[in-house]
Amino acid sequence: MSELKKLLGKKIQTIRKSRMLTQEKLAELIDIETPSLSYIETGKYSPSVETLQKLADALNVKPWEFYYFDDISDHEKREELKKALDTNPKLIKMLYKFYKSIEY
Repeated sequence: MSELKKLLGKKIQTIRKSRMLTQEKLAELIDIETPSLSYIETGKYSPSVETLQKLADALNVKPWEFYYFDDISDHEKREELKKALDTNPKLIKMLYKFYKSIEY
C-alpha cells in the first residue's frame, strides 16, 4: 500500500470527522458502499476522479485540499509520486485529468 494512498485516506477521514459525518452518511451522500469508503480512508483503495469530486462536493472542499499534507516534505511527496508514476500508467492519465479539472 503506497504512502500517498494512506495519507489521502487519512486526510479524507479527518475532514469527514471534522464535518461530524459517519462513514455511512458520507458513503450515502456520494453513492458508494460504506466498505468502499472505509477502504479509501485506510488507503487500501484509491478513489476514482469522479469519487474524489463527489467527496469534495459532499465535504465542501476543493479536490486539491485532499492532497495538502502537513506531515511530509515536498521532496518526499515528489519521490512518492515519481515512484507511483513510474509503475502505474493509469495513474498518469488520472492525474492529468485531475490537473486539467482544477487548472485555472
